[in-house]
Amino acid sequence: MSAEVEAYLSACRPDQGAALQELRQRLKRLLPDHLEVMSYAMPGFRAPGPKGKMIVGYAAFSQHLGIYPHSGSVIPVLDCGAFKTSKSGVLFTPQTPLPQDLLEAIVRTRQAQLAAGYGRKG
Repeated sequence: MSAEVEAYLSACRPDQGAALQELRQRLKRLLPDHLEVMSYAMPGFRAPGPKGKMIVGYAAFSQHLGIYPHSGSVIPVLDCGAFKTSKSGVLFTPQTPLPQDLLEAIVRTRQAQLAAGYGRKG
């Protein structure tokens, strides 16, 4: 899947592509054993295993970048400071990247949610 992710990033404006490439590296360090995939037309990371759930995705838009934990119940429980948020994600710009503590909180909250069985049918 890395080729698809590379193609996505190379199609971004240079400032956005560089910012997302840096975010990608930070996410790889937080999720070293996870699979890098394209999901919902955005790059992201999926938990290992045949039924691994999406942990987080990221994307570029005309006026901003976004990070999305593939759950509408992660962002509302976090203090995202001055960053604009929606129920599903946090918006940022190349000039104002996400702080490491916020990035870690998004990833860890999503992982905890999945470990607790969120999203399992049954």
